[in-house]
Amino acid sequence: MRDGPPTNLGEVAGAPTYLDRILLAHRAAGAAEARAPEELVAASAAGPPVRGFAARLGAVAATGELAVIAEVKRHSPSKGDIDAGLDPAVVAADYERGGAACLSVLTDREFFHGSPEDLAGARGATRLPVLRKDFTVSAADVHDARAMGADAVLLIVAALDDAELAELHALVLTLGMDALVEVHDEAELARALAVGASLVGVNQRDLVTFAVDTERAERVAAAIPSGVIAVAESGIDGPESAARLAGAGYHAVLVGETLVRSPDRATAVAALRRAPAGLRS
Repeated sequence: MRDGPPTNLGEVAGAPTYLDRILLAHRAAGAAEARAPEELVAASAAGPPVRGFAARLGAVAATGELAVIAEVKRHSPSKGDIDAGLDPAVVAADYERGGAACLSVLTDREFFHGSPEDLAGARGATRLPVLRKDFTVSAADVHDARAMGADAVLLIVAALDDAELAELHALVLTLGMDALVEVHDEAELARALAVGASLVGVNQRDLVTFAVDTERAERVAAAIPSGVIAVAESGIDGPESAARLAGAGYHAVLVGETLVRSPDRATAVAALRRAPAGLRS
């Protein structure tokens, strides 16, 4: 029997969700492409040297600025194309000029139209640590992330049972990467902390409806222990919302659509980064 919540959230909500369909596709693809453990280990060992993702966020937060994880995102299953033809290297360079602390790159092909090539292109154009933003459901996914150059991996608590979460979190750290453990409420936060998560993302987007609940991150922030790097995700549409989240205790924000759509991405990143200064004025 699996520990934790069911992987198929439709069992709870009564209908299939975006996450249900994505996870089913990823688990099926993983089963169809099963590879020998030694092949996975060799591939990940050949990845480029790791850039410290969590360390970079902590260093920026220590200066009093809000660390910005700027995302390279072509498409959303709920909103359609954002910038289907973007050049990940150009976008990443813009983000670095604006002072982004780290990058996040979508690598899911079917639902977000990303790719490992997008990650490699973005990472190669900058000196910034990069998060592989994808639906990690197996050890193979973790090894693939390291092989393609990821410095951090996203682990979504709602997508994994307790045993999977613990196993994958440990593997990420063993390979020298950081794990951004994503939660949506206090119960998921407790599960993340139980496996030793020291980098926690709180997603304001509801996994059943994909609607953004702007009060979610503020509520959950109160339960995040000191010493844990807190990242707010989704629904951050400018400096005002970034400042609100900084005031709630977040060290970093992960922002995609707002930055990708901006006519001046570097300036948009800089505005988010400096948002907490408005709290002191």
